[in-house]
This record gives sequence, C-alpha cells and structure tokens, in this order.
Amino acid sequence: MKLIKLLFVCALISSCNAPKAVYDYDDTVSFNNYKTYQLFPDFQTGLSQLDETRLITSIKNGMESKGFSTSEEPDVFVNAYSREFMDQNRSSIGIGVGGGGRSGGVGVSGGIPIENNSVILEVTIDFIDIAEDSLIWQAIVETKFNPNASPEERRAMFDEIVQKALEGYPPKK
Repeated sequence: MKLIKLLFVCALISSCNAPKAVYDYDDTVSFNNYKTYQLFPDFQTGLSQLDETRLITSIKNGMESKGFSTSEEPDVFVNAYSREFMDQNRSSIGIGVGGGGRSGGVGVSGGIPIENNSVILEVTIDFIDIAEDSLIWQAIVETKFNPNASPEERRAMFDEIVQKALEGYPPKK
C-alpha cells in the first residue's frame, strides 16, 4: 500500500514538470503532401548557441521519426523560436488570526509561498509551406526551465519539447 502511495506521489510530481503544448493549423491544407523539410534560412531561436544546437538536433531527430527527410528543395521550412519568462507563484498557504465579540472583530492573515517562481521556456515550432509561402502548422510548448541544468538534462528537455510538439502533427481533423 505504501508503494502505491509513493508511486502516486511520484507521478503527481513528475506530471507537474511535463511540457504543455498548444497546436494550431490551416484546416484547408492536406498534410499528406509534405515529405521533405529544411530549417528556415534565417533560423534564430533566441537560445544560446549550445541550446540552439541541441534544439536543432532534437528537431532533426523528431522530423525523421515523423517520416520527413531533408532536401535542397523541401516542401516545408521548419522554424523555431523561444522566449523565457517567470511563472508567478500562485501557490501559498494561508495563515490567519482573528478575534471578536459582540459588535467588533479583528483579523490578521498572510500567505506563505509553497514554491519559488519558476523560469518557463516557451518554444514555438512553425511549418511553412514553401510553395504558398504560408504558415500551415504551429506548436507552442511550455515547460519549466532550469538555467543551471547539465548539458545532458538540457538535451533531454529539448528532446521532450520537440516530441511533445510533434505529437500534434499531422493534425487530426
């Protein structure tokens, strides 16, 4: 029984750090026509050079797993960009003291934060139809980001971000 409780707590904690994705796409497009890709010519993610290289490697691996191949004359350009922001801590424990009697009352309360503010990394991945020069698919993925993470942890994070993004491709209409 203790093991089940422990597994439940671990699952709950790990689910809080899982990337969250939002997808959007052009519903008039037939996504079966796209088989080749190339990174956008002006690919600038806003990440450090090392993190950008990790993201590019993750994108290439993810695109290959989706059946895409690189080409000098691709069907789509893949672009990615990012931004970091602070997640405001909304979790706190309230403590209050109060008293009163007859027609009067006094109260004092306050909140103690449960966790610190987190750095959130938002990565947007776009697919651009080259022939039409139009955005056809987009995924926005948010995850907690540890600026002090090791290179292995960062690589795993970018793999997870790209995997979560590409879960929504091709869109299910």
